[in-house]
This record gives sequence, C-alpha cells and structure tokens, in this order.
Amino acid sequence: MFVAVAEQRHFSKAAELLHLSQPAVSMKIRSLEKEFGVKLVERSSKMVRLTRSGEILYKHAKQILREYEIARQEMDELSHTVTGALHIGSSFTIGEYLLPEILADYARQYPKVDIEVTISNTDEVKKGVQTNLFDIGLIEGHASEKDLNIEPFMEDQLILVVPAKHPLSQTRTADQEALQNQTWIFREHGSGTRTYSDELIKQLGLAVSKSFTFSSTQGVKAAVISGLGISQLSGLTVKKELEAGELKAIQMKDYQQIRPFSFVKRKQAGTANAAAAFMEKVRAFARIHAGE
Repeated sequence: MFVAVAEQRHFSKAAELLHLSQPAVSMKIRSLEKEFGVKLVERSSKMVRLTRSGEILYKHAKQILREYEIARQEMDELSHTVTGALHIGSSFTIGEYLLPEILADYARQYPKVDIEVTISNTDEVKKGVQTNLFDIGLIEGHASEKDLNIEPFMEDQLILVVPAKHPLSQTRTADQEALQNQTWIFREHGSGTRTYSDELIKQLGLAVSKSFTFSSTQGVKAAVISGLGISQLSGLTVKKELEAGELKAIQMKDYQQIRPFSFVKRKQAGTANAAAAFMEKVRAFARIHAGE
C-alpha cells in the first residue's frame, strides 16, 4: 500500500489500483507512521508528497518487494513454472530497437510473467541493478563495477551519420582532417553511445566547432536530419533513415568502433526462472541476428 501511495501520489488513486477503499489505505499508512514513529507523507487535497523518512522507506520497500518476487519465482522453479514479475532495466538503443521484438516472443511463451521495463541510459541501468530495482539490466559498452557481473550477448557497430545535404555526404570515407571543426550532436553523459563518441573525438584529436546534447536517440537523429550537425550512432538505430535517404552513413578512414551489448546482474544474486528464460530469449535473438 505504501509503495502504491508513493508512486501514485494520491490515496484515492492508490486505493483504486489496489481495489481497496480510500479510508482503508489512509488508515494503513497512519498505522505505518505510528509503527515507525515518523511522518511518512505530507498530505494535501491535491496530492501526497513523501517526507525524507518516506523516501527512505520507499527505497527499502521496493527492495523488499523485489526480494519477495525473487523468492516466489525461486519456489516456482521447483515446479518448473515460469511466473512472477520480471523487472528489466535497458539502455535506450537496446530498449527501443531490440527489446520490443524479444519481449513479444517472450510474452507469447510465458504469459504468466508480469513484465516491467525501464528505459534509461547505461549508468542509470547499472545503478538500478546495484540497488535491486531491476532483476536484469541490458547495457551498451563496458562496465567495471566490482559488484556486477557482465555477460556480453551481441555486438553493435557505431557509424558516423551526416545530414543528406551535408558536404561530407558526397564522400563515402572521411579522414581525420575532414572531421575537424564540425558541429556534433551528442547523447547525454552517462549514455553508452556518448562514451564512445567522446572516445572517438579524443582518439582522433578532433576539434569540435560546436555541440548539442540530446537525451534520446530519436532527438539526436532528428537534429542531424534537420541539418544541425553530425553524429555517431548505432547502425541499428538509423536503418530506416538511411534507407529513406534522410541520413548518409560515412566510413571513417582506418577507424571503426564496435561495442558489446551486455547483460548486467548483481554478483551473488540468484537468477529466478523468469529472468533466466528472458536471458535465453535474448541470447537466441542475438544468435539469429549474428547469422543474418
């Protein structure tokens, strides 16, 4: 009840979600406040706001509920049944361009699993796994956190894209000199794609005339298409735009970047049936994709 109130920011909405009466939910929250001896929520006629104590309880309550789901799934494993809840954290490229197809197949085979997906940048996904908010994470690039296990499942090539009418669009290959003093469109810091873009700029010693930062791949693509600048993006994300002639892919002379797509899990954490079955679906998808 407390998690529902915290997330809905409203007693009546939480009650509706839980199929309970609003007074029953209010009474339970007051009982919880009495038990802890602190005020957990600030009440108003329009919405509920968590106090600092409420924020602490919310963080731990989410972890408690996650552990409950893991326990239930582990018990389901005894009967080889794939049920329960599966909470996935995914970086943007994987979450927007690969995950929908994978989950459609997964949901058909395992209809009793409740799936929740959070799409964020790579750094946020790793934090979500570390704090037990996600059962499994899918990230771009590398990770060095000592409390996480990393398992690559697929490779992704990053390519340089320019507007259709950009001077560089007239050539198939650009050298270091041609890329000097360009306007670049970047993803935000913390993004796996941004890490590789920064690496490209550094390794080639490129001077950047001006740059713009967007928090989504769609924003970056739209900015490049409109002629705002050039960018480096996953080849998976620009297939349609390249086929439509809205973007032009340019090879970089003597330089290419291939990054891994990886699972990320907490070390020493068990893998419930739902998560294990999902990981196998991802591996199968990657094998098919590699054979294309």
